[in-house]
Amino acid sequence: MTKQERRKTMIIFALAALVFMIAAILAGDGGGEEEAIQDVMRDAVLHDLNKVSLLGLIDVNPGLLAGFIVSGFLILLALICRIFIIPKFTLVPGKIQLVLETVVGLFSGMAKGNSKINKFLGAYIFAAGAYIFTGTLFELFGVQAVTTAGRSISLPAPLSDINGAIMMGCLSYLVIMSGGIAGNGIKGIGKTLKEYSLPISLSFRLFGALLSGALVTELVYYYSSLSYVLPVLVGVLFTLLHALIQAYVLTMLTSLFYGQVSDNTPKPPKEKKHRKKNSKNKEMKQTAEAA
Repeated sequence: MTKQERRKTMIIFALAALVFMIAAILAGDGGGEEEAIQDVMRDAVLHDLNKVSLLGLIDVNPGLLAGFIVSGFLILLALICRIFIIPKFTLVPGKIQLVLETVVGLFSGMAKGNSKINKFLGAYIFAAGAYIFTGTLFELFGVQAVTTAGRSISLPAPLSDINGAIMMGCLSYLVIMSGGIAGNGIKGIGKTLKEYSLPISLSFRLFGALLSGALVTELVYYYSSLSYVLPVLVGVLFTLLHALIQAYVLTMLTSLFYGQVSDNTPKPPKEKKHRKKNSKNKEMKQTAEAA
């Protein structure tokens, strides 16, 4: 395709987008019931208005259903890789093999760089990073569900629900504690319990970051003056940044604390004060003699 043909194609797409935008503005709202922005924000945080039915057994938050979908997708993807892709690995890697080895090597190197006991740590931070990244990107696909009130909603990111964020933080804390036990036995429990605020910090860091992106996106979508073109940029950029940053932050913090509590290197003995005084006196005498 020549440059002129590309320009013509871009002009046609731009004109089509402009026509659709003008038509949408002239058409206005399609009628129907509209929620107040306060209700939209409240439900994004508490999920107390829009519940979904889980197989007709119990009404749950949409984030739980999203978590099940993301977990099932990751398990299916892992099975496909294990059965069809990994057995075909060669000494000269192809594109898919190179991507997999790079990602696994990234988390494996992070684990080895922070702890001597790193086999389980590498597997956990890889799984946690994949879940956070995939779960955050999940909201971009706009998977629809019907609430118990008969409304159609788009399923949110699993970790934008406070319950999902708390469980991820507590699970990471238990993994850190297991590293303390593996490295120091019962003493490792005490070393881990000293960081009593860690599960709260991990949980609310995830929840706050993902929720802020969800609220900004909801706000942009709500007002018609901002709901053209801008939501695409805001939604994609916020989601991609949060997916990358939060996956990196949680895995890095988990690796660092895991390495600290699993470290069993004995501390050097403290020197007594009188020895330090004697050494200082000797140094002063030597300098005086030299002078």
